[in-house]
Amino acid sequence: MSAKKALPNKANQQYSKQKQAFGPTEEGTIVKKGELVDYLPLVKYVAGRLAIGLPRSVEMDDLINAGVVGLIEAYNNFDGSKGVKFETYASLRVRGSILDELRGMDWVPRSTRARSREVERALSRLESKLGRSPTEAELADELDVTIQEYYHIIDDVSSAALLSLDESSFGEDDDKPVPLVDKLRPKDEPSALVNLERLEMRDLLADSLGKVSEQERLVIALYYYEELTLKEIGQVLELSESRVSQLHTKAVLGLRAKLRKRFMA
Repeated sequence: MSAKKALPNKANQQYSKQKQAFGPTEEGTIVKKGELVDYLPLVKYVAGRLAIGLPRSVEMDDLINAGVVGLIEAYNNFDGSKGVKFETYASLRVRGSILDELRGMDWVPRSTRARSREVERALSRLESKLGRSPTEAELADELDVTIQEYYHIIDDVSSAALLSLDESSFGEDDDKPVPLVDKLRPKDEPSALVNLERLEMRDLLADSLGKVSEQERLVIALYYYEELTLKEIGQVLELSESRVSQLHTKAVLGLRAKLRKRFMA
């Protein structure tokens, strides 16, 4: 039994209950425009997950509004003949639209970006030297800080790291967030090459995950694949929510450092 089944996501349960009143959307079904309101719980669910860890200055209503734009775009572009559920397609478009909104807000302070890049560089240096993911004590030593100071640094950059695998990588000047996909290829390249690059990135991520600690790997799997919240992951792993956030941040910064080294050299 998966962790998600053992500890269901409350928001997901709520979304499922609200959705049941309208019945399932079968594969290949063409969604009618009047039915879009049925998918508003999906928008709220996706926005709620992405809002975790963001500062209070980021308004939930802004994320939901952006998600509704994504939902409408999904309706306009959905091709039911391809055998994909509208719900699946819409969730991706909603997520992407919200991430675009967050990217446009540029809510991460410059100091946080700079600190994030500092940790990334330290991780990259140590991994090249050690041939493995460094321990937290080793990383603290490389940063020339105490272990408690290291935890404060990780806590400081954790809100930015919550979106790191989904959203963007910071530019070399630590000023503006740059979408990773925009750094991978020119927009006019053939789709075959695009697919090859994405497969290569997927393989790199899989290889990178194999080198992090077991706890970090579990946190990444439970958060991004099982879609548990940090609090729920803490209950599964018997860790505090803040400790889960620290493990997530270290793992994500390490993965992002590898992606930067491979694709942005």
